[in-house]
Amino acid sequence: MRKVLTVLLLAVILVALVATVVEMPPVGDPANVTNNEVPARYLEESIRETGVLNVVAGIIVDYRAFDTLGEATVLFVALAAALANLKAH
Repeated sequence: MRKVLTVLLLAVILVALVATVVEMPPVGDPANVTNNEVPARYLEESIRETGVLNVVAGIIVDYRAFDTLGEATVLFVALAAALANLKAH
């Protein structure tokens, strides 16, 4: 019974992932919003909206702060797990 549930769960996850990939726009599609509006807004409005002179720093710290925090958290957890494993042996 456990194996059947595991296979069923994996099948549902696989269907969800395939459906997501099928719905994605082709890479480099000019009609894709992320290829046109987002980078243009970051470059044109970042100095006025964030108040920084370095556009890259403004994007990372202001627009993408939650992403950056998530990435830092993942790196911290990975480092803590690696150190815990090395210390245990």
